[in-house]
Amino acid sequence: MKLGLSSFTFGWAVGVPGHVPADPLDEHGLLDACQELGAPLLQIGDNLPLRAFDDARLGRLADRAAREGVRIEVGGRGLTLERVAQYSTIARRLGSNLLRMVIDEGAYQPDSRTVAGILRESIPLLDGLVLGLENHDRFKAKVLRSIVQSAGSDRIGVCLDTANSLGAGEGIEAVASLLAPLTVNLHIKDFAIERVPHLMGFQVGGRPAGGGMLDVPGILRQVAAAGGRCATAVLELWTPPEASLAATLEKERDWAKRSFAYLRPLFEREFGGAA
Repeated sequence: MKLGLSSFTFGWAVGVPGHVPADPLDEHGLLDACQELGAPLLQIGDNLPLRAFDDARLGRLADRAAREGVRIEVGGRGLTLERVAQYSTIARRLGSNLLRMVIDEGAYQPDSRTVAGILRESIPLLDGLVLGLENHDRFKAKVLRSIVQSAGSDRIGVCLDTANSLGAGEGIEAVASLLAPLTVNLHIKDFAIERVPHLMGFQVGGRPAGGGMLDVPGILRQVAAAGGRCATAVLELWTPPEASLAATLEKERDWAKRSFAYLRPLFEREFGGAA
């Protein structure tokens, strides 16, 4: 399993709604981060939508990544047959063999039967590619597993995010027990759950990798042992904001460095290297 960065490692720097920096991080800033941290893999997700790039911009990205030895993975949002076709073309343009997809986009929230049908129709579009469907809040792991298995193709799998299913009321242990055998890509996102000061509830927040509740070595071993389909893992961060955007961006960069410093030796021990 190979380790990399994501555009969601630097979510604040790329820009979140209502909080976009004056000079947001683009694909070349992300490649700069890969060079700085020694990451040979970059997954560009829907917070920097590649479908908005023209061919010349995609070509510059592909050329620079190839020169610098950084492998690109493609991520999109809004699972429709047309969107899969669009992103499959982009993936081939960038040399990505993975297409990670989030199902929902805004008010578009198809039911499980619709999703399964789209996946089956998408299979002919995925020659040479693998589509990883991300667990993303709404569907419980059992339902997502059924959706992916119903496609009946090794071109369809799961992008397993270690924190997202908290939004569906499920912890990573239960989710991984069901989805690890189908996992083709892993999002390492550490977190903590803390009781709020008034004691009436809990708050979920991100942490640097290795600094929260996630058993990172355990989930890596579990996914690796579950069938060997998972070829790559990327760091994602839920960095809590500071009082100013500048302070938030500084914290995010620090967390990225701390997280990668923790993960690199771990991957070297478990898999013989991050590259």
